[in-house]
Amino acid sequence: MAAAVTALVTTDLTVDGMTCAACVRRVEKKLGKLDGVTATVNLATGRARVSHPAGISPQELVETVEKAGYTAALPEPPKKREREGEDEVEGGRQERDRLLITALLALPVLVLSMVPALQFRNWQWLCFVLAAPVAVWGAWPFHVRAVRGLRHSAATMDTLVSLGVVASFCWSTYALFLGGAGDPGMRMPFSLVPSASDGVAHIYLEAAVGVPLFVLAGRFLEARARRGTGAALRSLAQLAAKEVAVREGGSERLIAVEDLGVGQVFVVRPGERVATDGQVTEGSSAIDLSLVTGESEPVEVGPGSAVVGGAVNAGGLLLVRATAVGADTQLARITRLVTEAQAGKARAQRLADTVAGVFVPVVLALAVTALGFWLGAGADPQAAITACVAVLVVACPCALGLATPTALMAATGRGAQLGVLVTGPQALEGLQHLDAVVLDKTGTLTSGHMSVARVTAVPDGLGRENVLRLAGTVEQGSEHPLGRAIAAYARRELDQPLPEVEEFSALPGRGVRGRVEGHLVEVLAPEDELPPGLSVAEAGAHTPVLVYVDGVAEARIEVGDVVRPGSYRAVEWLRRLGVRPILATGDGEAPAQAVAKALGIAEVHARCTPEGKAGLVRDLQAEGYRVAVIGDGVNDAAALAGADLGIAMGTGTDVAIGAADVTLVRGDIEALADAVRLARSTLVTIRANLVWAFGYNVVTVPLAMVGLLNPMVAAAAMSASSVLVVCNSLRLRAWQPSPTRRRTR
Repeated sequence: MAAAVTALVTTDLTVDGMTCAACVRRVEKKLGKLDGVTATVNLATGRARVSHPAGISPQELVETVEKAGYTAALPEPPKKREREGEDEVEGGRQERDRLLITALLALPVLVLSMVPALQFRNWQWLCFVLAAPVAVWGAWPFHVRAVRGLRHSAATMDTLVSLGVVASFCWSTYALFLGGAGDPGMRMPFSLVPSASDGVAHIYLEAAVGVPLFVLAGRFLEARARRGTGAALRSLAQLAAKEVAVREGGSERLIAVEDLGVGQVFVVRPGERVATDGQVTEGSSAIDLSLVTGESEPVEVGPGSAVVGGAVNAGGLLLVRATAVGADTQLARITRLVTEAQAGKARAQRLADTVAGVFVPVVLALAVTALGFWLGAGADPQAAITACVAVLVVACPCALGLATPTALMAATGRGAQLGVLVTGPQALEGLQHLDAVVLDKTGTLTSGHMSVARVTAVPDGLGRENVLRLAGTVEQGSEHPLGRAIAAYARRELDQPLPEVEEFSALPGRGVRGRVEGHLVEVLAPEDELPPGLSVAEAGAHTPVLVYVDGVAEARIEVGDVVRPGSYRAVEWLRRLGVRPILATGDGEAPAQAVAKALGIAEVHARCTPEGKAGLVRDLQAEGYRVAVIGDGVNDAAALAGADLGIAMGTGTDVAIGAADVTLVRGDIEALADAVRLARSTLVTIRANLVWAFGYNVVTVPLAMVGLLNPMVAAAAMSASSVLVVCNSLRLRAWQPSPTRRRTR
């Protein structure tokens, strides 16, 4: 049973045919009826993220969506996705052509219906001839989707539009042929508010053409705007190089980037993009990382420097050895994180989708109620039908479905451009409500670029050089900045190759151990009881570690680090915001207190193990704090996962990044200020969208029911509602960091 619960896989589907939040709700419910399946559907992207047991195949998921009345497909390989993009462009052209032809036919009808002075003899018959193709061909997509929904016992926004057009056109046909409106000399006044009949049935051809015209125009503009919200994600995808020049045996050959393998050396000429993550083997240059990490200043690189795929070579010729390809590159991980973030939903959006699930049936009931009420009250039949059509047309669940995903797409894309990656709306909500932040020291508040300041060997021991050689050897396997500094110092000081280490293991929060030349070598953070001659009282801000050989303390190595310039501003900004900064580090008391004093942090927890950090988070949460943890190492992973919000430095380990909700790609803690401000702007935008989407319907539907809204005006208002929501979200694409942040870049 337990295996069945845990054996879940995630499949992404592309869903076509959804037009409103009611469609989203229907697809989610249909998939959710399968045993063990949960689905999150995004209207703005047309994607469904489905978690399901391994026993349910992706093809079954596709068939389930199709049974709901929509089309679905599995994600295509990159080359097919390019063709898919071409198909999308072609589909956009068809929509544009339908809109243009509809406009050409509908505009004369609207002008003649709205300007009585222009109504000539038999004008109404010309309008009928022009309106017929609009009501049938122009509104055909709505009719098709409405019928498809009817076959599956579903009602969506298309149902409302189709019924509105059919009702308006059928009533107008009746009025022309049987109601006296076909008289050659008939004149019809125009009013924004429906008026009583003067004995001749009014025609509503302007509604029959206006509804499809305005809805087509609204959806065309909406689609363009929605494509704009995903522009940042598409720009990330476009950063990937298509071809790369590989150097082998002194010669070059051009290959597709998909064929590049780890370990191959490739050429990056001035102005070209780095094809994939790698390490420079020859040459020096400055590379522009602004489109990958948001860092505006070019970074100098040379032999041994790591470079990121997608960066632009701004200087000389570089030879780079590939260290990661395909889905393992940093650019691919960034794109994947942004895509996953856009698939999520905020709590408010889940409420909106729940409402949208019953919205269309309720609107249909209200329309029938309005029709029955007016007929029962003895009103003119055309007034009753007008109120009914207005209710059908004005109601708009589209805005409800677009309120969150469009804002989230724009915000996550903008965040990626600024070097801030969030995993989804829950992370954005968490960023807004922080009370306390637990900060790691090394690699987070400090640069992590450490160097050995002093080596103190025990008198009559193995000697400084021997101990340094053993310590440097065992630290070669460490990912911690202290370990890398010791290994680099040993190689540089001894000027000879270091021997091999066996049985290497990392001791989270303490250090490393391994066997070198038959000796058990341990490099550990000092305990409270220190061996004679190795006191660390004078170590100051340096971080001390002790070297044990076969269980005997042989030396103390002090490693120095510097505080990041952005840390001062970040901690000050947190204090101004009312957030409690707390320093928790595995380092000793002296270096921890030195950094805390420099940054003005009052609460310090030194010699903190991974379990201790996780316990500190739990204690703060028990006190009622909403806690964020910022870290970069393996020892931070447990605390990151247990916090209300985990924030990883992009320069940290994959374990830390995988456990975090937010990643600061540049490895600059000051970017946290950008993340929080962007989160607040996004949530304000989402709330504004939802208030508008709900408020619009609360106001307009009653007006339509009491006969105070012309169907044509209702159609225009409905289309404008969705467009306004999307345009409000688009403002996030232009969001800028604070002036202080811009000056410091």
